[in-house]
Amino acid sequence: MAFELPKLPYAYNALEPHIDARTMEIHHSKHHQAYVNNFNIAIAGTGAEKLSMEEIFANSSKYPAAVRNNGGGHYNHSLYWSVIGPNAGGLPTGELALAIDSAFGSFEEFKKQFTAAGTSRFGSGWAWMIVKDGKLVICSTPNQDNPLMDIAEVKGAPVLILDIWEHAYYLNYQNRRPDYIAAFWNVVNWNEVARLYKNEMAKLLKEAK
Repeated sequence: MAFELPKLPYAYNALEPHIDARTMEIHHSKHHQAYVNNFNIAIAGTGAEKLSMEEIFANSSKYPAAVRNNGGGHYNHSLYWSVIGPNAGGLPTGELALAIDSAFGSFEEFKKQFTAAGTSRFGSGWAWMIVKDGKLVICSTPNQDNPLMDIAEVKGAPVLILDIWEHAYYLNYQNRRPDYIAAFWNVVNWNEVARLYKNEMAKLLKEAK
């Protein structure tokens, strides 16, 4: 089955004033749709058609650049839409909050390190919080790469993601990436991040048995 553009669970204007409606509309319906279209074209007639995205990423170095770039673009954006939303922001709670404190010392220190990962990434890319060997780790990737790919410098299971391509913020923030990242904290859907974290820890526990 061909991959499809996921429907947003909120309206394009739902994240205003932090992320404007026009940016969301173009980002989702144009940029993300193009990655979906080109990914389907890139894998058409190949063995990758029958694989999951995770299986493709595990061997991304063996596929043409179009598969890696467009597959990453589809996966990364799909995850990004899920971890942001309206009436969000604030602080994580429960197991996730404890894990963040354990890994980084405090939420403020985590926020500082995650922000630095986003602001220091040269050119286009993504900032991530991942589960690596059962612990939370912050990293960043260039272009449409992600930590599930065999070519990633830091590998792990993503639980939080921030798009730092200019098309994610330029209409409203122009070259002010730090302002966009500051606004991002107001739309983080911590419930979804916590769900992803819980699922990943449960998977690791199951594998250890």
